[in-house]
Amino acid sequence: MKADAIPAVELVPVDQITVVNPRVRNKKVFREIVANIEDVGLKRPITVARRNGSEGPCYELVCGQGRLEAYRSLGQKEIPALVVEADSEDCLVMSLVENLARRQHRAIDLLHDIEGLKRRGYGEADIADKTGLTLDYVRAVIKLLENGELKLLRAVESGLIPVSIAVEIADADDAGVQQALQQAYESKQLRGRKLLMARRLVEQRHKQGKGLHSGVRRSASLSSNTLVRAYRDNVDKKRSLVRKSELTRNRLTFVTEALRKLVADENFVTLLRAEGLDTMPKNLADRLRIQEAA
Repeated sequence: MKADAIPAVELVPVDQITVVNPRVRNKKVFREIVANIEDVGLKRPITVARRNGSEGPCYELVCGQGRLEAYRSLGQKEIPALVVEADSEDCLVMSLVENLARRQHRAIDLLHDIEGLKRRGYGEADIADKTGLTLDYVRAVIKLLENGELKLLRAVESGLIPVSIAVEIADADDAGVQQALQQAYESKQLRGRKLLMARRLVEQRHKQGKGLHSGVRRSASLSSNTLVRAYRDNVDKKRSLVRKSELTRNRLTFVTEALRKLVADENFVTLLRAEGLDTMPKNLADRLRIQEAA
């Protein structure tokens, strides 16, 4: 490829583009690409290399297979493309580099991009048009970002809480937060597991702050009383774990012994065979054999 060549954007007929190195696409992701292009248009042109065919100019695709296939599925005849001068080997290398560079961005990064567009002078309506999001959603995201509410933003993008509830929580005091959760429950916006997780999120936000990481790091040295208290708490937890394990072991021993006596009763075994219940889990059968051997 010519190092000093500046690719030009041209409208290229889609039926003249050949995909030399095709990739199998995720159907769900592809549908999202098609819907996005249909709603807001093509955000980035594809890249092709020009070739001289027997019937005139043709093109080899360098990168942008998903966008090209989306255009074809939408019935478009031409697609904006960066036209580069490169041989087939260079095209393959460029395609591999593009695929390696492609990574899954966290949704929180995409939300930060909205803030970046706002800083560069784009209005909220322009951002909504460019991203395909609703104006209310964009306004709410910008407000949460400006207030540093990254925990709430992550909950919004993961579908845990609606963006409107997140804004209410960000603006409210402790009593207002509980009222917002109560209203979300009554309006059926938060129910069951989502409500429990939302309450846990509110508690974490209260204890650790608005960011994604644990709150402010404390540099103060720990006192001897704090260390002793932490040690005792750890000991108590381990003692509780030991008690639970002993209780579980005793129950397992009781069940195993009861089963051993039952399977030793030929009448009971005959009844099980008649009912089609003459099998048991392998681990339990192995444990019975070990006890018999002992």
